[in-house]
Amino acid sequence: MRIKIPVVHSDPEILSGVPVFAGTRVPVRNLIDYLAAGDGLDDFLNDFPAVSREQAIAALELAHDAPGSWCASSSMNVCRAACCKNLSVMTRAP
Repeated sequence: MRIKIPVVHSDPEILSGVPVFAGTRVPVRNLIDYLAAGDGLDDFLNDFPAVSREQAIAALELAHDAPGSWCASSSMNVCRAACCKNLSVMTRAP
């Protein structure tokens, strides 16, 4: 899937270069941490209203395709499982 919206931005002047959702100061890692902790996407979006649902889904798709770039920690397998679980729920046909 080709991503058409800005998803992630990194700038040394914003949180010392930590990857954030474009147009926000919300670290992408926060989304991964929420999901790895068992919280849902809606919980994350309610707590970080500056992030759009489209941005969050696009970030999950990026994390799914290249988990090492988002989940460079010992919890990578938990993180990948959380991303996969949430992607399958969000993309499931009604």
